[in-house]
Amino acid sequence: MLQIRLIFFLFIAGCSLAVAQPLVRVSGIVYNEQQLPMAQVTVIVLGQAQSTVTDEFGVYTIYSKSKSFRIKYSLLGYQPQILKFNEHSGARITQHVNLSANINELEQINITNKQNQLSNTTTINIADVASMPLVSGNFETMLKTLPGVSTNNELSAQYSVRGGNFDENLIYVNDVEINRPVLIRNGQQEGLSFINADLVSKAKFSAGGFEAKYGDKLSSILDIRYDKPDSNQTILSTSLLNTSLTAKRLFKRSFLLVGLRYKNNSSVLIKQDDKGSYNPNFADGQLMYQYDFSPKFNISVLGNLNLGRFKLEPTNRETTFGTLNTTLRLDVDYTGQEIDDYQTLGTAVTATYSPKPNLVVKFINSYFNTIEREQFDINGSYVFDKVDQSNSSENQGVTNKARAIGNYYNYGHNNLNTQIFVSEVKVDQNFNNHVFSWGLKFDRSHYADRLNEYSYTDTTGFLVPNDSKNIVLQNVVNVENDIDIKNYSAYIQDSYSLSDYAELQLGTRAGYNSLSRQLILSPRMLLAYRPNGNNKILRFTAGVYKQPPSYRTIRDFSGKLNINQKAQSSYNTSFGYDYAFDAFGTRLKFTSEAYFKYSDRLIPYKIDNLRIRYLANEVSKGYAYGADFSIGGEFVKDLISYFRMSVMSAKEDIFGDHYLQNGETIYPGYIKRPTDQRLNFSFFFQDRLLNSPTYKVHLNAVYGSRLPIGPPQTPKYLDKFFIPSYKRVDIGFSKDFLDDVAIHKPKFLDKNFSSVILFFEIFNLLNINNTVSYLWLNNVDKVQYAIPNYLTGRQFNLKLIVKLKN
Repeated sequence: MLQIRLIFFLFIAGCSLAVAQPLVRVSGIVYNEQQLPMAQVTVIVLGQAQSTVTDEFGVYTIYSKSKSFRIKYSLLGYQPQILKFNEHSGARITQHVNLSANINELEQINITNKQNQLSNTTTINIADVASMPLVSGNFETMLKTLPGVSTNNELSAQYSVRGGNFDENLIYVNDVEINRPVLIRNGQQEGLSFINADLVSKAKFSAGGFEAKYGDKLSSILDIRYDKPDSNQTILSTSLLNTSLTAKRLFKRSFLLVGLRYKNNSSVLIKQDDKGSYNPNFADGQLMYQYDFSPKFNISVLGNLNLGRFKLEPTNRETTFGTLNTTLRLDVDYTGQEIDDYQTLGTAVTATYSPKPNLVVKFINSYFNTIEREQFDINGSYVFDKVDQSNSSENQGVTNKARAIGNYYNYGHNNLNTQIFVSEVKVDQNFNNHVFSWGLKFDRSHYADRLNEYSYTDTTGFLVPNDSKNIVLQNVVNVENDIDIKNYSAYIQDSYSLSDYAELQLGTRAGYNSLSRQLILSPRMLLAYRPNGNNKILRFTAGVYKQPPSYRTIRDFSGKLNINQKAQSSYNTSFGYDYAFDAFGTRLKFTSEAYFKYSDRLIPYKIDNLRIRYLANEVSKGYAYGADFSIGGEFVKDLISYFRMSVMSAKEDIFGDHYLQNGETIYPGYIKRPTDQRLNFSFFFQDRLLNSPTYKVHLNAVYGSRLPIGPPQTPKYLDKFFIPSYKRVDIGFSKDFLDDVAIHKPKFLDKNFSSVILFFEIFNLLNINNTVSYLWLNNVDKVQYAIPNYLTGRQFNLKLIVKLKN
């Protein structure tokens, strides 16, 4: 009630605001002493909490709320610059900056400057996270605006990259690898991801060809930084779906970041076909504290507590599907309930020592404990029939004889306790013309798993199997697993400046896994060339990427473990071209990359919603190839927008799979992988309303072509059915009441807040029924039907973000 009152008050107060004056925009390029553009330079408007970083072309754009202000430019190993500005409202300033090397001053402990610039990664504009309409509220959902990324479930933070699955993506927060829960089956069970968007200061993403310093996964890397803030801040964000409170504090020799979040998206879930009582509650708390004992030594602590509980008491379901000529309907009455809960408690301690200005040593230790419980005991009585649409306008559809009548029952009581301990040393040393890095890592994972689940179908004479005396249980899993997995890994990496226009990075990883008992080597290379002129970059990458066995990959459909499994491997190569140019009166950036990945050893799997089920005792080979394209910039003045398109093909050949047809043995050969999505397109477009920068519209649209799928218990070569293409449009409207200097500001808001933004959002604007998975039923003639499980429908949301004055 308090949230609603505050939103209503601010909405009424906003109506009294007069015409506002536009922001001052400063843009330009940051160069070094050799007049080469510098990437990852931090640009801050002092006293306003406005910050950004330069891209790989050295380009930056930043805004000031006031006409008189100062901007600070800084990067590790360079003398910072502070420039003063005194401009008229709405000014558009071009300011190029040159930074000089300073080996005697080390402003922040971070990765060295050459590595920041020589990287096959994309810098994410974190300022757009608050503006983008996201039903899940998770930071990772923003990745769907990036080329090569596929996300076909708006409720989930999981994503697929260039034909890989969810388990092939690396996520780091301040050099600490983050793992996701194992038992999650669908998006409605998924709560808050680890990343707190309000604490993020920098974010980089690579869809492939990433450096040797990152871990052993096949697909992608998301590198998140929680860094020292430029000022004290208190941020409150509240909506109909979630609430968060963030505090950032600076002290003389330390700083503190605290974030609290709560999420309850029951208003979204009740729009699904399964009706009932939804009670999803998710909360987490994070803190980061860093103390500088001296300019050369500091210790930081990152702590996290994440709690989630999803409870559902279903009552009924009605799903209509088919074509205009043949419309089918499934009606189900439920009894029972589902309760899923998890809790994660973890901490990471990082000691950073810099004995010399060009040397940084990090010692990182982390421990995370995740407890997951999954309980469901649900019985459904169903009628599956055909709807006669001839008299639908009068009778709301007249049904023919039922095609199937029966009951199905699902039971599960599963528990998993996961403990992960990691100890790591990372060293970076900056020489005159190259940067040398190396690291050692040990991690130990312990899994205590108890699985007890089954299902059955009583077809009442319509479906098979039918035995009135003996109930035939299906999908029976009843096992207890207790296992330790140890990984030892090391890397070396060197980044060279071959000339003023070319840079080369060479590196390799070595690892040993206690399950596979094999030594794996992963050499990687990146070559970057900037032709004459600073608006183009050519990149070539080649490398070997290997993923050792994990608990997910060694557990088969029955819950049994294949402890003799070997590492998956992929041989990747890519060629990229980036081009920055001026058009439509603004600066735009075009990026493109073509890639080919060949894998001589993969573990095949099936996907059911978010649940990845590995064929742990099978091995396959496969490939993926495609191209990614994107263009972004200020298509509309002062607002950044992105457009991207990806085309891809991903196939695999399972060793030894075959079947008999008319007495002849058939070998299926290469078949589509579950992530074989040929086309992906998305855009995030921002515009202004009423010719005022304080009124904005934020439009996010996603299209993903169809995905192959099949019944869960059938061989993969029978996966010839398809999930229809994913189409979704979300839109948000915002009003920033204190975005610039207004003639008449509300005294209460101006006195107590530095920013007040109100959003009105419409999720799934076109109310499209997107299919996420299927319920498989056979009729009396043994014809199998796939009953679609739909995602969320149209939903309205109000969101308020306020920043208190220091």
